[in-house]
Amino acid sequence: MATNNAYYIPHQATWPVVATVGLLTMLAGFANYLNGSPIGSTMMVIGLVIFIVMLAGWFTLQAGESESGMYSTQVGISYRMGMMWFIFSEIMFFAVFFGTLWYTRNLSVPWLGGEGTGAATKEFLWPAFEATWPTNGPGKVGGEFEAMGAWGLPFINTLLLLSSGVTLTWAHHGLLAKNRDQLIKGLIATVSLGFLFVAFQAMEYHEAYTEMGLTLGSGIYGSTFFMLTGFHGFHVCVGAIILSVVLFRTSKGHFTPENHFAFEAAAWYWHFVDVVWLGLFIFVYLM
Repeated sequence: MATNNAYYIPHQATWPVVATVGLLTMLAGFANYLNGSPIGSTMMVIGLVIFIVMLAGWFTLQAGESESGMYSTQVGISYRMGMMWFIFSEIMFFAVFFGTLWYTRNLSVPWLGGEGTGAATKEFLWPAFEATWPTNGPGKVGGEFEAMGAWGLPFINTLLLLSSGVTLTWAHHGLLAKNRDQLIKGLIATVSLGFLFVAFQAMEYHEAYTEMGLTLGSGIYGSTFFMLTGFHGFHVCVGAIILSVVLFRTSKGHFTPENHFAFEAAAWYWHFVDVVWLGLFIFVYLM
C-alpha cells in the first residue's frame, strides 16, 4: 500500500504480456490478410478478443486497487501527468492532419495551379491542372464527386457533441456534490450522445459513398476528408467506451469527490474530442 512518503510499486503483472500477445496476433493477422491468406481475418479476431479480455482484466485490477486505497497522492499526480502527456500527443496527432489539409488547400494546390513561382511547375507537370478546391487531382483521376456540405448531418453531429460536453460537465458537478443520481443520468446522456454521433457519422459515410461519389479515392479531398473524420470518429468511439466503463463503475458505487481520477481522465479526453471536432467542422466542412 502506498503512503505519502512511499511510492506505490505494483506487484508482478501478467496483463502487459497478454496485451502484447493480443496486439502481435492482430498485427500478424492483418499482415496475412493483406497477403490474401484465409487465416488472416481469423487471427485478427482472435487478437482483438485477447486484447479486450486484457483491457477488462487490467482495468478491473486497477479499479480494485484504487478503491481499496492503495494509491497515494503521488500516484494520483503521476496518473494526471500521464493523461496530460497522452492528450498532448493526441493534439499533435491531429495537428499534423490539420496542417496537411491546410498546406494542401492553401499552398500546394495554388502552387500546382501556377500561382507565384509555380508557373513553370504547372507547365512541366500538368498544364491543364486547375487550382480549385475541392480537387480530385489532375485529369479528375478521382472521378466525379460531390463535396460534403456542412449543414446536414455534420451540423447535427456538432450539436450532439457540444450537448454531450454539457451533460458530462453536469455529471461532474453531480459527483462533486455527492449526487449520484445526477452523476449517473449525466453519464448515460453523454454516452448515448456519443454513440448517436457515431451512428450519424456512419450514415454520412454511407451517403458519401453511395450518393455523392465521395470515397477515399476521390483525390486529395476525399483522402483528407475521410482521414480526418475517420480518425476523429474512432476517438469518439474510444471515448464513449471509456465513459461506458466509468458509468458501469459509477453504478457499482465507485468514485467520491476526493477520489475520482478515472472519471476526470475520461472527461478530459471527451472535452478534447469535442474541441477537435469544432476545429474539424470549420477546417473540413466550412472552409
